[in-house]
Amino acid sequence: MGQSTNIFTALIRTHHITSRKKLARVKKAAALYNVSVLIRSSGSPGIMYAEGVSEAAVNSWVNTVQALRYKDFQCAWKPAANRIRSAGQIQDGGFEEVTSVAEFSGKMEQRGLGDWWKVGMGYKASANNSNY
Repeated sequence: MGQSTNIFTALIRTHHITSRKKLARVKKAAALYNVSVLIRSSGSPGIMYAEGVSEAAVNSWVNTVQALRYKDFQCAWKPAANRIRSAGQIQDGGFEEVTSVAEFSGKMEQRGLGDWWKVGMGYKASANNSNY
């Protein structure tokens, strides 16, 4: 396991993510705002996770994604400080794309955010924990 560190995170869900043109803009925004992004694409549901050292940067990235007008866009977790494991960082220069919810879930577990993302997606009830 790696060490835990505080970082700003956000979770977005959409009906689906299939447009390669929109994904290119999501990736460009991640680079522009120095935010690492994990995307679940190729169908429904579409899921986007972002992490960065600055709340303002993560907020700017979320606003850029929202402006792309994804169907049923919901910011399940607005940018806020969260404790993550430093092991299992997002690969490929801050942008990683997976095609299954199971693989996305595994990546969240590696970060120590398994319960956090499940609550955000509505897969699990909140335990009234102050982290979510």
